[in-house]
Amino acid sequence: MSGPVRATAVSVGALLAERASQAPLRNAFIEGRSGRTVNWRQLEETAGCWRTFRQVPARLPSTRVGLAIADPVVAAASFLAALGCGVTVAPLDGEAPPGQLLEHIEQLHLGALVTDSTDGQLLDAAAASGVAVWSPGIDDLHLLRAGLRPRPGAPATSAALIMATSGTSGTPKIVPLAERQLVATATAVAGHHHITSQDCGYCPLPLFHINGLVVGVLSTLVAGSTLVVERRFSRRTFWPTVARYRVTWLNLVPAIIGVLSQSKGPTQAQTPHVRFARSAAAPLPVATATLFERRSGVAVLETYGMTEAASQIAANPLRRSERRPGSVGKPVGIDLRVVDHTRRPVPPGTAGDVEIRGERVVSEYWAINDSRPAWPATDGDGWLATGDVGFVDDDGFLYLLARADDVINRGGEKIYPGEIEDVLLGDARVTGAVVVGRAHSVAGTEPVAFVTTSALVTERAALVDDLRGRCAEMLSRSKRPADVTVVDILPAGPTGKVRRAELRRQLAGAAR
Repeated sequence: MSGPVRATAVSVGALLAERASQAPLRNAFIEGRSGRTVNWRQLEETAGCWRTFRQVPARLPSTRVGLAIADPVVAAASFLAALGCGVTVAPLDGEAPPGQLLEHIEQLHLGALVTDSTDGQLLDAAAASGVAVWSPGIDDLHLLRAGLRPRPGAPATSAALIMATSGTSGTPKIVPLAERQLVATATAVAGHHHITSQDCGYCPLPLFHINGLVVGVLSTLVAGSTLVVERRFSRRTFWPTVARYRVTWLNLVPAIIGVLSQSKGPTQAQTPHVRFARSAAAPLPVATATLFERRSGVAVLETYGMTEAASQIAANPLRRSERRPGSVGKPVGIDLRVVDHTRRPVPPGTAGDVEIRGERVVSEYWAINDSRPAWPATDGDGWLATGDVGFVDDDGFLYLLARADDVINRGGEKIYPGEIEDVLLGDARVTGAVVVGRAHSVAGTEPVAFVTTSALVTERAALVDDLRGRCAEMLSRSKRPADVTVVDILPAGPTGKVRRAELRRQLAGAAR
């Protein structure tokens, strides 16, 4: 296998032209279930259709374009095409209810919506509000030639990608990322993971989140490789798909790894070509990673990223012997430090707030609905507070303990949910565990646990007793959960990240 690809182009448009010239018929994206493909030449043609709008006076000088596309192949192609012609892209959930999409159109000041939805309510309402609507398909490139003009009042912008986030404060805001930041991060991902033109990745993640877009789609463009995409993850078809396309690396999240660790593993013939499974978007319990590796034979590469850094911040080494279980790895092309409450760096092994700095880190936030001027995302020295709490060891490996909002203060003692969750997940019957804080009249807050379990478990009361005993053996008294509740499902977002705030709201409501 050749070495890692070093992209010679620095823009998406130039990279598309480069790939179309080097390997025009190589599949860029494949839909796992149907086998439908799009090659690099087709992608360059798609971008060419989009670029016609940039050459027409009074068209697209400042328009933000929303992409609400459920078809993963069309979503990937449209994302690259839009970036390739210089418009500002706002990825949206193509399967979201019409009302939610219309709300996003208003909040983000979108001038156009590219969607494969056939919902008349959405299409009519968008058109009535002055938003141009496209319905693209890989085989219907001529549809992209529909008229498109800026929406009245749409602000000018130099951002290539805008994504809404709630942030650590819970205040909705927009993260604007430049094209250079996206390409630089994708190049760092491809370089660190040694993704070459001979690789075939598998990304069963939504293509309206930063992970799927940058780690999946853009790193594939940088490497000139191939990526298998899916409309949604399926445990039944996962390993057969890996075998069918001879996948060499997996772009996953802990929720998917957890499901696969509890499912029937692959045959030896299905995975000999898989180099690693990449985990991101949420903490990966060591017990889950260990069980997955034992069952599948595929090594897990835990990483760390966030939208404000265009995805990847840190990653474990490719060499299995150099990885650290429980760590998200070392920073990759980015500065990282851990500080105390005065923002002074702390020694290795000391917990504190994680901060990052670098050219790939966003410099400002924008307000939803453009209700206020942009404000700095970083301090005067360029440091951005991630909202995560963790520590680095003597070798520079980062260990995340919790989100700052998730730390439980019990009578003055800080309790990190992950420590308790790892103990609970150590029981083979537990498939998921989340610990959140509940108000307490004396201690201020106390930890309570929610767990999911295998369908084979029928005696939930006995499981709860066993888990209480396990916590008593392995945790100090202050860290033992006050309650352990078995639930059918944990509230989660599209990438499988558990919505802890929703559980806290449920607890607060029950206490009234």
